[in-house]
Parts: sequence; C-alpha cells; structure tokens
Amino acid sequence: MLRELSIKNFAIIDEIVVSFEKGLTVLTGETGAGKSIIIDAMQLLVGGRGSAEFVRHGEKKAELEGLFDIAQDHPSYQQAREFGIDIEDGMLILRREISHNGKSVCRINGKLVTISILREIGSTLIDIHGQHEHQELMNESQHLSLLDQFGGDKIANAYKNYEEIYAKYTKTLKQLRDLKLNEQQIAQRLDLLQFQSQEIQNAELKIDEDEQLMQERRQLANYEKIYDSLKAAYDGLQGEISGLDFIGHAMGHLESAAELDEQYSESYETIANSYYLLEDVVALLRDKLESMEFDPDRLNEVESRLHEINQLKRKYGATMEEILEYGAKIEEEMESLTNREARMEQLERKIESIKKDLYIEGEYLSKLRKQSAETLSTSIYRELKELYMDKTVFKPVFKSDAVDQKEFRKDGLDEVVFYISTNPGEPLKPLSKIASGGELSRIMLALKTIFSKHQGITSIIFDEVDTGVSGRVAQAIAEKIFQISLHSQVLCITHLPQVAAMADTHFWISKKAESGRTKTQLTILQKQEKINEIARMISGAETTELTKEHAKELLEIAGKLK
Repeated sequence: MLRELSIKNFAIIDEIVVSFEKGLTVLTGETGAGKSIIIDAMQLLVGGRGSAEFVRHGEKKAELEGLFDIAQDHPSYQQAREFGIDIEDGMLILRREISHNGKSVCRINGKLVTISILREIGSTLIDIHGQHEHQELMNESQHLSLLDQFGGDKIANAYKNYEEIYAKYTKTLKQLRDLKLNEQQIAQRLDLLQFQSQEIQNAELKIDEDEQLMQERRQLANYEKIYDSLKAAYDGLQGEISGLDFIGHAMGHLESAAELDEQYSESYETIANSYYLLEDVVALLRDKLESMEFDPDRLNEVESRLHEINQLKRKYGATMEEILEYGAKIEEEMESLTNREARMEQLERKIESIKKDLYIEGEYLSKLRKQSAETLSTSIYRELKELYMDKTVFKPVFKSDAVDQKEFRKDGLDEVVFYISTNPGEPLKPLSKIASGGELSRIMLALKTIFSKHQGITSIIFDEVDTGVSGRVAQAIAEKIFQISLHSQVLCITHLPQVAAMADTHFWISKKAESGRTKTQLTILQKQEKINEIARMISGAETTELTKEHAKELLEIAGKLK
C-alpha cells in the first residue's frame, strides 16, 4: 500500500506530505481545488509522461516521492532484483524530479533508474483509473493475462508446462535456422571454428596451469631476494655465531637442572623440542640453498607461456575452465555444421515431435481457460446485477481458431478479448469500444471488484469514476468501491456523498491565496467535519440542518454496511 506521498512545487501545490491508511480513502473538495492535480502527481510518480508545465511557476524543479509498503510475494520484488534494486523491510521508495526544462530524474530506493523501469515497477504498485482513461482492464493485450490470474493455480501449472515445452521449441527452431544459413556463411563459420579449435588444442591447456605459472614467475623474478633471505636465516641458525649452538648449550644446562629438580623438566622439554625442530629447518634450508639455481631462460619461458594463455583468455574466456568449455562447444558446432544435412533432418523431426506435445499442452491450457472464462462471466454478471446492470452480457471471446498451429506463441494458443453488451438485443462489442461514462464506470467497478483479488496491485485510484450516476446506482457504486478496498488500498476522488460516506479516511482538498500565490492544502476530516462536507456535497450550495441530518443518515447506513 501507499504509506506516504510527498509533493513539492507541483502545479499549484507548494508542498504537501500526506500519510495514507489501509482501506478506502476519499478526497473531496470544490472544483478546481487541486484534486486531479494530486492524481496527476501520482501518475507521474509511477512513470507517467511529464513535462515542464507541471513545475510550479518560479521554481526550478518539482519533486515527487512515494513510500510503499509491499508484501514479500509482491511482483515488484522480482522486478527490483532484475534491475539491481535492493528492498529492505518491505519498503519501496519511488522518487521523481522534473526540472523546469522538462528533464526527469528517477530513483527507486535511492538507485537511479530510467523512466521505463520506473513505469514497469510502478505499474504493479498503482493502477489509476479515470472516467476516460483505459488502464489495464481496457488494454486488450492484457485480457488473456487477467483471465489466467482469475483461473488461479490450475491455469498457472498448465501454463508452466506449456512454457517449458515452448522454450524447447524456440531453442530447437533457432538451431535449425542457424543451420539454414547460406553455404558461404557456413564455410566462413567452419573456417573460423576450425582455427579457434586448433588454437585451443595446440595450447595443450591444463586446469590451474596459469596459477602455477604465476607463482613460478613470482619466485624466479624474486630469486635474489629469496636466496639472500634464506642464506641469512641459515647463517643465523648455523653460521659462525650459531643460534642453534646457543640453544643446544642452554638445553644441556636445563637437562642437568631437571635431573636435580623436576620442576625444570617442562622447560627442558620445550627447549629440546624446539632444538630438534630447528635442526630440521637448518637441514631444509641447507638443501634448498644447495639446490637453488637461477635460470633466466626459464623465466622467459614462463613469461611467454603466460602471454599465450592471456591471449586465449582474451579471446575465449576469463578462466582456463571457460576456454576449455568454449573449445568443447565449438567442437559440437563444427560437428553439426559438417554433418549439416543430417543434423537438419534430425532437428526437423525433433521440432515436429515438440510441436505435437506443445499443441497438446496448448489445447489443455485453452480448455482450462474456457472453463475459467465461463466462471468469470458468471461472476461479472453477478457484480453488474448489484450495480443495476442485470441486462448486461459479458463474455471473454476466444480467437483460437484464427491461430495457426505452426505459429505457437509464448502465452499459448489463445487470443482473448473481453466483449460486452449493455442492452438486450445489441451485439457484443469489445470492452474497449464502450463510450457511455455511467456504464463504463459500473463495468469497470465490477471488473475491478473481481480482479483486485487476483492482480496484487498495491493501490487502486479512482478519479471521478462515479460521474453520470445518481440515486440507487450511486449507492451501489459506493458499496462496490468499498468492496474493492477490502482487497486493495483504494484512493477515490468523488463528487458522490454516498461514496464519501463509505470512506475509512476522508481528506478535504482546498486552495487559498497566500502572498499573491495560490496553494493547495489537504485536511483530514473528523466526524463532525465529515458530516459538514457530505452535507455540502448533497446540497451543492449552502448546507442546512436538513442536509446535515441526511449526511448523518448516510454515515450511519455506511457504518452498518461496513
């Protein structure tokens, strides 16, 4: 959910910070007070198109920031990981700055992102719907996905099976296309692969050889320093002034003392053990010094071999393992190209086999979708009936027959578009073609009521979707919006007192002139203030005791319904 929204220097808004709660929040106020400006700010915050016109006159930039509280299974987590954005404690902060020259700077949790990334993540957080705006439900390309969401785990599992086979299908198709390159390209490719393979084979690489060579180079390059250090250590232990002799002398005296008094036995044993260990070290140093011999030719050989290996790394992989893996890979490709005709026949047979499996899985997925579509139609009808549109027919129309079996798609065999007829005798038409404001409001609310349970959208915003309705329809819309708020946070700009009465939180938006400038401000209304505002919405002008009583009655009815 949207926890907090900060708007600064945006249109007529100087600076406001608003905290939001769960459930249904309504925003009301006089026309022109700035209600839609707040929605515009939210739309820009989640990646909407911005311009310099939004920057408050006389200011350098507009600043928008939103804090979202998201659950662990929210889709924005996966998207954030893909874009390298860290999410801690389930908090997601979106920030956007629009300068007076129209340029935008976007950040998510402090990380700079592009507008497209902001839009992609923002689309999972806020769904803004206005009377004349076509959001996800009005986008025909999204209808199949919405149907799948409604179908739940059964469709999800079938879709996963189809997707896995489709991945094999596309991979095999690519292999076949690569083999169907013209002869000249194949000859050129073979020459290149043969050269690369021969180069890797001639190098006779061994795992960890480069690390061993680097260690040997380090020893050869520092031969003199190593020899001098070993010689000095040896002289200290077994030279003219022998440290080992002094230790042996001390050991003899401690042995005599220990024979006379046992308390010195432990000290004697410590020195004795050290003496014999040091004798071993002296022998090792002597052998090493006698065997050490500087070979400048060997250093050149090591340098040359390391240069050869580094050249191969630059071409074929960062490690010895990667070079050898690349060598094995091109061996397979060379074999495939050399036996091209046989390989092509083999791939074509494989593709035909995969297509059969893919079609079976696609048909099963399509069957589940059609079953789900019938359930969805029934659910939509039930919702529309409650909104006094019981004559309306809603139907997800499948266009599977137009899909060629040879042209499989990632999402299955189906094309689905939501169709609707609002009056008896009228033909079904695509949902996106509906123009009536009042009907569109109710249809969208019915769809939102159902899909809000499946979409996982953090916040749904309705911008005056109740325009053109009144009376019992207005009350039904109010109840429907409240139902949606049980599954998603809902922010609603409204002129209907019935909707305002159902609110869990009620903000009043007003504007005032200060120092020659117009400013918008938000005030959260308490009980008596709610009554006064709802009474104003009822009367449309001056409030009377009668309209206040009516407002109280609306709030009481709303309380019982909730």
